[in-house]
Amino acid sequence: MTVPAAGRGTTTVAPRAVRRIAERAAAEALPDGGSVIRGSAAVRGASARITVGVLLPYPVRADEAAQRIRERAETRTAALTGLSVPRAEVRVDALSAAAPPPVPEAEPGPPGGEGGSGPRIRAQRRVPATVLAAVGAAACGLLLVDVIAVRFGGAPAGWRTAVVDWAAAHGPADTAVRLAGVGAALVGAWLLGCALLPGLRRRLRMAAPAPEVRAALDRTAAARILREHALGVPGVVQARVSVRRRRARVRAGVGYGRPEEVRAEVVRVLGASLLELGLRRTPALRVRVRREPGWRTPEPEAAEVPTVAGRPAAAAPWPHDVDRDGAEDGPRNSGEA
Repeated sequence: MTVPAAGRGTTTVAPRAVRRIAERAAAEALPDGGSVIRGSAAVRGASARITVGVLLPYPVRADEAAQRIRERAETRTAALTGLSVPRAEVRVDALSAAAPPPVPEAEPGPPGGEGGSGPRIRAQRRVPATVLAAVGAAACGLLLVDVIAVRFGGAPAGWRTAVVDWAAAHGPADTAVRLAGVGAALVGAWLLGCALLPGLRRRLRMAAPAPEVRAALDRTAAARILREHALGVPGVVQARVSVRRRRARVRAGVGYGRPEEVRAEVVRVLGASLLELGLRRTPALRVRVRREPGWRTPEPEAAEVPTVAGRPAAAAPWPHDVDRDGAEDGPRNSGEA
């Protein structure tokens, strides 16, 4: 006996199942580093409408990636559910930068030497090269034009005749000739320095993970990083940092707490921060702290200092770094590493 189609029952796909199928289908078309954030689905009769929000890695062509995801979600959802999906909506809700690969730590070099490998980054010196090329090209062009004109029977240019006459009338003992020679020597020495010296003194070399990789960190950026870490130390209310190739100087203003303890914490924090910068040569750290004006050190409690008639006893003198009025001695407010 054959049962009519109307009496065989119906199959219903819940919107929740459609949503999960659409999310899984969209995940199959995501580029590396992307993920599905959330999705939604609405089922009406034999058709479904799906929406998927995704996170894409940066940089990526968002329009091309969204098109691939939409096509994949439409076809897979229609094939697995039996519903028609007239259109799928894909929203790019966020972009995320891919995490950089871990950089291996540079092996420590010999004491006093530099670790790492790879040549030093050299300055390109575009401005000196452009100026020298322009001056040379202009001089050679003028001289070439004048020589060609003379070869074809023309008269020499007036500027060349004037230069020859002036050079014939002035000898090496003339002051103008000496000044011109000194100027030419200085310009030549400057050009030799541009050609031989690497330059980029404002940048600190970083430890290279491979011989073909060269990296540098600007000294201003390094100083800002150290300053932010120094201001994060409890008790430090002001900090000035200068970083050079061999030394990092820190001047910290202490607003509360004992200067010796604050200085020790600053040395510990900044010592770890210098290592985190990944420099080829770690600069020597020099820290100096001082008490900021307007801040006072809390006086010791009465139970800790014996008193006689309301005054400190002779057997219990005041601490060596605090006066009777609570102000610290000047020479003991600073230290140097």
